[in-house]
Amino acid sequence: MVEIKTDAALDAMRVAGRVVADALAAVRAAAAPGVRLTELDEAARTVLHEAGATSPFLGYRPSFAPTPFPAVICASVNDAIVHGIPDGYRLRDGDLVSIDCGAVVDGWAGDAATSFTVGSEPPEDRRLKETTLRALEAGIAAAVVGARIGDIAHAIGSVGRAAGYGIPEDFGGHGIGRAMHEDPPVPNEGRPGRGFVLRHGLVIAIEPMFLAGGGDHYTADADGWTLRTTDGSRAAHFEHTVAVTDDGPRVLTLP
Repeated sequence: MVEIKTDAALDAMRVAGRVVADALAAVRAAAAPGVRLTELDEAARTVLHEAGATSPFLGYRPSFAPTPFPAVICASVNDAIVHGIPDGYRLRDGDLVSIDCGAVVDGWAGDAATSFTVGSEPPEDRRLKETTLRALEAGIAAAVVGARIGDIAHAIGSVGRAAGYGIPEDFGGHGIGRAMHEDPPVPNEGRPGRGFVLRHGLVIAIEPMFLAGGGDHYTADADGWTLRTTDGSRAAHFEHTVAVTDDGPRVLTLP
């Protein structure tokens, strides 16, 4: 069931969104060659703790997962698309890192993701990141009252396909509120004019993820969580929590 939020709820979700933004900024600041992924998770944990927030990621276990998620961020490196578990891997110069983070404050959730390169940045990675971010911006621009979920999906997918990137099927955005994952689903590709009609007070997480190669992917056997590209190509992932309002899209996870 799709839940429409009150204006007061949107303001409360903005509080959680700021915490997410702060956590992502702390992770980005901590990232450098030689730093372990677990250290990035600790940086995010510190921000959440100091803000009095909890993590919707920690202990989360959807039906596909063999174990509860053990961290407060997803840390996906190079060919990992999403859901990477922070471990002892030490970052290297040129790594393409995607970080997804959530926070819950007073019962309301926020969710956002960013991608960045550690140290030297290959031009092809810069293009992949810039295109994925542009797709996020296109999806946000389409999140207006009276439009449909398919309009957002089409806006995102059109940017990715025009650039020649792969788009993993069955992975995309979602509604968000009291729970991290709510209805409606927000695909990263679709037909315009289809799906749920957007109303003032609808809150969704819009999150394009593009692959430099094809769209095929698999879940790593090692942890049962990490989604990786089949061809070994790199991936980028950006996300914001966005409220549909009569005044236009309101991004709740900006700094």
